[in-house]
Formats: sequence, structure tokens, C-alpha cells
Amino acid sequence: MANIKSSAKRALLIEKATAKNRSARSLMRTNIKKFNVAVDENDKSAAESAYNTAVKTVDRAATKNLIHKNNAARRKSAMTRKLNAMDS
Repeated sequence: MANIKSSAKRALLIEKATAKNRSARSLMRTNIKKFNVAVDENDKSAAESAYNTAVKTVDRAATKNLIHKNNAARRKSAMTRKLNAMDS
């Protein structure tokens, strides 16, 4: 544990930020999994609504620097390809 008061305060702030980041990352992954399940079940309307939610959470994670912007672009691109492949 920290001996200096300011470093003890920073440790508490880091714990709070880590918990918030972990929660946001978990929500993003959950939304992506919901989209993938909808695609696997071949449910177009559920996949579209899950796609919109998943893209929104991926963008939010990239904005908050939880993931890199290129990582977010790659994930969104993969989801878009899956959604478009459902049509054909």
C-alpha cells in the first residue's frame, strides 16, 4: 500500500477508473456477442437492432480510449460484413 497520501488517493482513483473501464469493455463484448448470436440464428431484424447497439458501444469504447480506433473500425467492419452477408 502507498505510504504517501497523494499516491494513496491516486490508487483509489485508479481502482474506480479500472472498474468503470472493465464494465464498459464488458458491455461492448456482450453487445457484440448478442449480434453474433442473432446472425447465427439468421434473425435479420434482431441482428439489425443488435448491430446498431454494438456499433454504438464500440464507437463509445474507441472514444474513451478503451480500444484503439483501428480496432473499433475492424470490429465494425466485420459486423457490417456479417450483416450484409445475411441478405445474400
